[in-house]
Order: sequence, then C-alpha cells, then structure tokens
Amino acid sequence: MTDALPGKHPVPLEPPCEPLTGDSHAHLIDPLTTLAAELGYTVEIRDLPEHGPGGWCDATAKQIVIADGRGNAQVRTLVHEIAHSLGVGYDTYGREQAEVLVDCVTYVVCSSVGLDVGGESIPYVAGWGEDGALDTIREYATTIDTVARRIEDALQHDAIETVDGVHSTAA
Repeated sequence: MTDALPGKHPVPLEPPCEPLTGDSHAHLIDPLTTLAAELGYTVEIRDLPEHGPGGWCDATAKQIVIADGRGNAQVRTLVHEIAHSLGVGYDTYGREQAEVLVDCVTYVVCSSVGLDVGGESIPYVAGWGEDGALDTIREYATTIDTVARRIEDALQHDAIETVDGVHSTAA
C-alpha cells in the first residue's frame, strides 16, 4: 500500500546508519596526519558535539578538525577530510557532489585497509546524493580513484605489517 493514511503526513526517512566502533585501525591516524602535514594541513582532534559534524576541513586556515572518540571513527573522518584537502572542495564541485565524491573516496580507502565503513558511507552518500549520486559517481570515477590512490599510497608507504600481523609505522 502506497497511499498515505487519511489525516496523516508522511515522515521523512533517514537512511539507516551504523556508527563505527573500535580502535582496530587507530594505527592509521599517524600516517594520515603525516599526509595532511605534507599537504600543508594541521590536524586537531577535539571534543565536538555528539550530533554535530564529525570533523571538517578548513582550506583557508589549512586545518583539519576531527572529533575525539574511537580510533576507527577518527580514521574514517580523517580520510574524508583529507580527500577534501586534496582538492575535492565545494568551490569546484558544489557541496552535494563534493560530499558524494569524498565519501566514495573514504569508502574505497578504508576498504583497502580492511576497515568496513559501509554502514556509515552508504547512508551518507545516499543522503547527500539522493538526486544524481550515481551520475556523480560515474562522472567523477577517475577523480575518486586518483584521490583514493593518493591516500592509499601514503598509508602503504608508512605502514609495515610484521609477520605476526601486528602493525607499526615506519620511523
């Protein structure tokens, strides 16, 4: 049945979101922070309101701010904001397209290191790009790949996996 109930107004639905938990990938914060520094950005981790943004990239001040919390959530947000710092900004792409692009990058990069962010990224992209997200992804697939590879290269360069499967960072 698709007809509205008499006298009732439909409630807008948000895509379901599955927040990240855990610290399994917290070791990636250092190489991501190093990449941000190479790009001329400082990274600040601070307490942010629970229902506010998880972080932001201020291109003018050359600063990335991410919310204090679980390491995996910080990694996801830091990848997202670094993608903005690599030129995927609102001035060039518009807000909706930029957010779709950087979260596609986030999904690709996090997947490449074994961090499943689909529970957050898929609803995020759906929310920003409800009208035309797939077209945006198709049109800018090369941009998504280029930005993702730049971040992945920084993680691969700095990450060393020992025989035990324990991660450390290069000195």
